[in-house]
Amino acid sequence: MRVTVRVPATSANLGPGFDCFGLAWDLCNELVVDTGAPPGVTWEGEGADELPTYGSDLIGRVMSAVAGRMSLPLAPLARRGRNRIPLERGLGSSSAATVAGVVAASALLDLGIDADPISVFAMAAEIEGHPDNVAAAVFGGFTIALGDGTVQRLEPHPDLRPALVVPDVRVSTAAARAALPDSVPRADAIANVARAALEVEALTRDPSLLSRALVDRLHEDVRLATMPEVEDVVAALRRDHVPVCVSGAGPSLVVFERADRPPITLETLGVSAPWRILRPGVRSRGFEVEIGGT
Repeated sequence: MRVTVRVPATSANLGPGFDCFGLAWDLCNELVVDTGAPPGVTWEGEGADELPTYGSDLIGRVMSAVAGRMSLPLAPLARRGRNRIPLERGLGSSSAATVAGVVAASALLDLGIDADPISVFAMAAEIEGHPDNVAAAVFGGFTIALGDGTVQRLEPHPDLRPALVVPDVRVSTAAARAALPDSVPRADAIANVARAALEVEALTRDPSLLSRALVDRLHEDVRLATMPEVEDVVAALRRDHVPVCVSGAGPSLVVFERADRPPITLETLGVSAPWRILRPGVRSRGFEVEIGGT
C-alpha cells in the first residue's frame, strides 16, 4: 500500500492573534509511505542531512502514537520525506510533520480519520500542542483556533502579497515560549483584542488596514529582543509603513508587500545570504492525501 500526504507550511500568531490565528502557505512538505517497498527512512530537501533515518523523527513518533492508541501494529514500510518547509524557523514544520503522521497512519490502518479534517485536526492538535498552526495546516486559508477545540476558517483576501523572510538562525518553539511572561497588563490585553479584531477585517476584506492591525503587545517584543538582527529588520520595515509580523515563534517574518512599492530584497532589508525571501502565496487548501499510485 502506498500513501502520499502533502501538508502546507503555516504562520501562526500573525501579530496580535497570539495562539489563535494561522495562515497556510503554498509551500508543502510531502510524505510518501509504501508497505510494498524495502523498509527504511530517507529525506530530501530541508534538513535532509540531519533528520534521523531510524524512525525516531517526529513523523515516525506520531505514526507510532496513532497506531498505539488504536492498539494496532504498523506494517514495515518505506518512508520518504520531501521537505520544503525550513526547520525551526516559525513556519510550522513540526505541525506539518504531525499532520502528515496522523494522516498517513490513519490511511495505512484504515481508520478513516484521514477522510475527516475535523478528526485530523483534533488528533494532531492534541499530539502537537499548538492548534493555531495545526488548524491552518489542516483547513488551509486563514484560521482562528478557539480554546474549546473548534476552528473558524475564513477566506483570505486575494490581494494579499505575502513574502516570508527566513533568517539564518533557528529558534525552538519551546525556547521562544519560555521567554514570555506569565501575565500581561490589562491595557496590553485590551490592545491586542482590538488589533486582532481589526486584523480579521484586514486579512479578509481590506488589506490596507494591515499596518495598523499588525501591532502586538503580548509576545513579539519579547521574542524580537532575543533576535537583534531580526528586530532591526522589523523596525526598518515598520518605519517604512510596511506591514510585518513574526511568523509563529520566529525567527521568520511575514511581510505583506504593497502594490505601490517595489518588492523587498535582501539588499533593501540590509541583510545578505543565507537569509532567504520566499513568496509561496496563500494556500486555500489544507493537507492532501492520495492512496495508491506509483
